[in-house]
Amino acid sequence: MKKIISGIFVFLSLMIFSQEAMQFQDLPFKDIIAKAKKENKLVFIDAYASWCGPCKMMEKNIFTQKSVGDYYNTNFVNARFDMEKGEGREIAAKFGVRSYPTYLFLNGDGELISQNYGYMEESMFLSMAQDINSPNNKKGSLKDRFANGEKDPEFLINIMKLNSTTDYEFAKKASERYFENKKKTEVLSKEEIGYMLFFLKSVEDANYNAFVSRKAEIIKYLPEDTYKEFDNQLKLSKVAEQSIDDKNKRINDDYFMKTAEPLVGKEAATVRLNQMKLSYYEQTSNFPEYEKAALEYYKKSEAFEPNELLKAAWIFSDHVKNPASLKKASEWAEKSVMAGETAENTYILAKLYFLTGNKETAKNYAEMSKNMAVQANKDAKLAEELLKQIK
Repeated sequence: MKKIISGIFVFLSLMIFSQEAMQFQDLPFKDIIAKAKKENKLVFIDAYASWCGPCKMMEKNIFTQKSVGDYYNTNFVNARFDMEKGEGREIAAKFGVRSYPTYLFLNGDGELISQNYGYMEESMFLSMAQDINSPNNKKGSLKDRFANGEKDPEFLINIMKLNSTTDYEFAKKASERYFENKKKTEVLSKEEIGYMLFFLKSVEDANYNAFVSRKAEIIKYLPEDTYKEFDNQLKLSKVAEQSIDDKNKRINDDYFMKTAEPLVGKEAATVRLNQMKLSYYEQTSNFPEYEKAALEYYKKSEAFEPNELLKAAWIFSDHVKNPASLKKASEWAEKSVMAGETAENTYILAKLYFLTGNKETAKNYAEMSKNMAVQANKDAKLAEELLKQIK
């Protein structure tokens, strides 16, 4: 009889404990959002990984607290997703989850309204939820509210923070409205200046007017030389755009240098021109022009990172025929291999050796590439095909 009573007591204790702890809904993501919409609540998602120590500590120490359970169960639709499995992968990609634990708060339209990170003590975890669970966050779709002209500064800053990596254009529009409505009598903070610079990419952007007119405030936090360099780079972006002849798929070198050199000097203008050429001629598959630009830009190859040189070497190995150019590309690939051998860079070097007639060395590196790929459970097909050609 005592055992039965004891068992009942344990069962009742577990029931009470489970009611006090946070209750997580075991539903698909779309159903979680629909439930929140129906109940006019926000969604809380614990975005975790199975190997994450702080995630396990939150589950053991914080999610089980009565105060936490009472507040979250009453005010949110709670869910947990492993970011490395099933729907969790899609959620991680959609909301830019890169560290664990991450706490996602969504509205009934599935839009992110707050994102926070890391292990938190009970009081902080509750305070965070109370701040987020405001009537303002339940007004409806952020994009609808923005489209309807909402100008509240906190609302606009929240859009900037939450969407800067996942929906840059939306965040940029919010920044433009924010600075458009920022009174000139209100001094810019360091954080505000950071937002302005982050979303400023062109002299044609709406925020450029504020950048120019509020220079005196900006250079309190940013050295004036840095301000000038940033301004010149914005102007160079416009010059670069005007230098491209899309009809003939060419860049007007003379126009670019004539316009850019007074802004940044001959050396900096030349570097920027060659960078632009590399990017544009690769995108348009104009490899003869890419070849010329790469040989000029990487003339002093010791100044560049091995991986950057390796990319150019790969393009040369696929699209360039000139023996002297291929020899230069093999030197770039050698720098990458010297920095650390991989299946990829040894394959590229092997191919370049083969193309320049050094078959014996090419064979050795192709075999190395194949062996490293096999050991790393990677595809060794390219190295195998090269070995067939060499033989």
